[in-house]
Amino acid sequence: MAEVDAIKDQDTIRLIGHLLERRFSKQVSDVWCIGLNLALRISDLLAIRFHDIHQDRLFLREAKTGKTANIQINPKTLQLIERIKQEHPNHEYLFQSHRNRQAINRAARPISRRYVTRAFAEVGQELNLKLGTHSMRKTRGYHLYQATKDIGRVMKMLRHSSEGVTLRYIGITQEDVDKDFVELEL
Repeated sequence: MAEVDAIKDQDTIRLIGHLLERRFSKQVSDVWCIGLNLALRISDLLAIRFHDIHQDRLFLREAKTGKTANIQINPKTLQLIERIKQEHPNHEYLFQSHRNRQAINRAARPISRRYVTRAFAEVGQELNLKLGTHSMRKTRGYHLYQATKDIGRVMKMLRHSSEGVTLRYIGITQEDVDKDFVELEL
């Protein structure tokens, strides 16, 4: 799997969402926007069912780690989720595949990870970025760290067990640490 980056610029974050909608679909753009706000791995994000959401909280068991995620959903994300629910009141999954409509007797399924991965990669290539599905999680972690400088909070949000792993994950390099030492004079 290719290494992907956190997106550090707010304008680029918005541009990615716009391009995903224009080049692929509103649904893929919603994956980007909601994924940025929930900081889940793509397999967990695509597996969200509407019944996993209780008022302003999301409860799920992470597939990779088995850890329980109990996430408070911010108002922007709640609005997106509510719009999706209103547009597709019979859907079971937040990001349900529309191809299932063609197979009447088939169980509902979310859109495929492969489709989302391809969409992100193509937009990333267009913008000359290492963009992938993990970019959403990394971006959320990076921006929380920049806002708080509290690696413990970022670790807890990403459900990591090591500071070093978290710092590498969100793209904090020795160069960034050096810059902090130079810019912060006491």
